[in-house]
Amino acid sequence: MERIPYLGQTILKWQVGNSTFLALPEKGARLMNWNVTLGDGSVRDIVYWPEVSSLDNFHKIRGGNPILFPFNGRTFDRSEIHFWSADDGIRRPMPMHGYARQGDFRITRLDEGGFSAQFLPGTEAKAGYPYDYEFIVSYRFEKSGFYVELELSNRGTTPIPWSAGHHFYFTLPWTSGLKRKNYLLEVPATKTLKHMESGRLIDGPRLGQRETLDNPALIDTIHTGLRGHTFSVTEQPSGQRLKFNTGFTNTTARDAAVVTWTSDEKAPYYCIEPWMGPPNSPENKAGLHLVGPGQTQKFLVEITLS
Repeated sequence: MERIPYLGQTILKWQVGNSTFLALPEKGARLMNWNVTLGDGSVRDIVYWPEVSSLDNFHKIRGGNPILFPFNGRTFDRSEIHFWSADDGIRRPMPMHGYARQGDFRITRLDEGGFSAQFLPGTEAKAGYPYDYEFIVSYRFEKSGFYVELELSNRGTTPIPWSAGHHFYFTLPWTSGLKRKNYLLEVPATKTLKHMESGRLIDGPRLGQRETLDNPALIDTIHTGLRGHTFSVTEQPSGQRLKFNTGFTNTTARDAAVVTWTSDEKAPYYCIEPWMGPPNSPENKAGLHLVGPGQTQKFLVEITLS
């Protein structure tokens, strides 16, 4: 593990086999980049990070893996965006994707295999999510992939609601000259949803369990009703495959979701996002998890390249 100066910050670098991982744990527990050195000496970016001149508004940079906590996507209270109400009925603020991606973290584990970092809620986070808890993000890096675990422990006497997730930006295409139509997404979903401006969830487009990434119907679609815990993206000409596995500890995977998104057809990235449930979970109740007093829940994602 190395420390590297980068635009006024110190980022961390791990070299594990042919894989290189870059992260800034103190800022959003952010994995910034994963790249692989190929046999011919060339480097292939897998987790995308753009060329930037400043880390101002770091959480808004479209790259890496922003951590979404305590809730994914947009939340609403009676159709008003950026608010939510818990069981106590009090309306509280909740920004897009929650507080962690723009929050500060404290490193609690740092070794040759990865890191763990604990969220340090600021004033806004304490007001919008007023619970006694410990939220930890842990990464373990390996030769052909990595594990990332989100862990929420309830230190108080009131059940804590959450529905967290990831916003992975993947470089696409992987190989020069290829197009999105050359990449096959396979998700064992039985249902798709769209998130309305009112906060409601409605039925999404009719999609097969195998779709190429040039299908515009995939953009901003929530895949749920999953029949399994594994999904993948395959580069069809080469057969190279990015495989995802998810797992839950002390809670159900019933409403687990995968979100597919990109900003436009020319963007050099495509986002494949494992979530604990659909957006606006406090209001819609789909995908809402409750951590009881003294309990801990975990959401694990494993990503491997083969």
